Amino acid sequence: MPLAGKRILLVISGGIAAYKSLDLIRRLRERGAQVRPVMTAGAREFVTPLAVGALSAGHVYTDLFSREDEQDIGHIRLARDCDLIVIAPATADLMAKMANGLADDLASTVLLATDRPVLVAPAMNPKMWAHPATCRNVERLREDGLSFIGPNAGEMAEGGEAGFGRMAEPLEIVAAAERLLDGGPRPLAGRRAIVTSGPTHEPIDPVRYIANRSSGRQGHAIAAALARLGAEVTLVSGPVTLPDPPGVKVIKVERAEEMLQAVLVGLPADIAVMVAAVADWRVATANTEKIKKRPGEGPPPLMLTENPDILKTVGHHAKRPKVVVGFAAETQDVEKNGRTKLQKKGADLIVANDVSPETGIMGGTRNSVKLITAGGVEAWPDLSKEEVAGRLAGWIAERFT
Repeated sequence: MPLAGKRILLVISGGIAAYKSLDLIRRLRERGAQVRPVMTAGAREFVTPLAVGALSAGHVYTDLFSREDEQDIGHIRLARDCDLIVIAPATADLMAKMANGLADDLASTVLLATDRPVLVAPAMNPKMWAHPATCRNVERLREDGLSFIGPNAGEMAEGGEAGFGRMAEPLEIVAAAERLLDGGPRPLAGRRAIVTSGPTHEPIDPVRYIANRSSGRQGHAIAAALARLGAEVTLVSGPVTLPDPPGVKVIKVERAEEMLQAVLVGLPADIAVMVAAVADWRVATANTEKIKKRPGEGPPPLMLTENPDILKTVGHHAKRPKVVVGFAAETQDVEKNGRTKLQKKGADLIVANDVSPETGIMGGTRNSVKLITAGGVEAWPDLSKEEVAGRLAGWIAERFT
């Protein structure tokens, strides 16, 4: 248990997501962590120090000028007497203070005085998150070495608005904290990765769609493996029945066009691994009503149009990641088709596999792949998809050493 015996300083700032911090305290303590809370004035408008103190089983720190707490220069002690600082929720205001070195209350002063790792879980309105000032502040904080988890996409508490801004769920934050404190190698720390996974569903009418047999297991496993090596991972997933990988920001889409837009929003990134089995074609105009079967008329014609090529778009993008990996699921001429795809898509690596029905790979739990680069082909043995993911994450990490 990476958190057993670890001292977590939890900074709670003022947003409606502060109510999630109560569950976060419980989850951290379940895993053996000691939690010491610091609350801003805004946080105390949403949750009470009494509730926070009851769950943390300790003193709640709120005031920079507390005579009792500052007898031994309390803010310096708080900043140093911990293994990790978690800010959840982190408001736009607090991140702006951190990015510009402001220290006008206990939370911001502690954050300026610390030399410990800091994990930031932003939460705010989508327009606030997308504002150029917030984007600049986040980028500066990343450059300063702070780690981020979230925000996630979804409905906002105020209703009527949706987008990126929801605080990561408590268990996601716990998983991110565990990665920061597990003591294992983190060669991808500070790197951002975007991974696509699963199939896409291209609607024909409200009840029918074009799809494929992808389960999403390989893409989800790769996202988790990159996160374990320290990368900040965004997973863009088509419709799957898998749980979200821990510590990974997940964006759920259905259509290829939605997947492309989510990937482009994720740029710039250091790493792109395009695993999703994206439908090559979609119906040019999907019916708004269910197509009825009419005796004697035969099947209706379906006019198809080409879907966007997500891998090619990323491989030739102005903000192209340093490492671009594509997957090629083939039923014949695996190496030949993989080499062609490598050249056309602008990728650094194509992971090619034979998905003929007799292999059982498509939708299965194991994979047998060939790594195709400009320098040659490397065949891997039959492995579980988790083992493939771990090896591939290691290959990617080597590109940054």
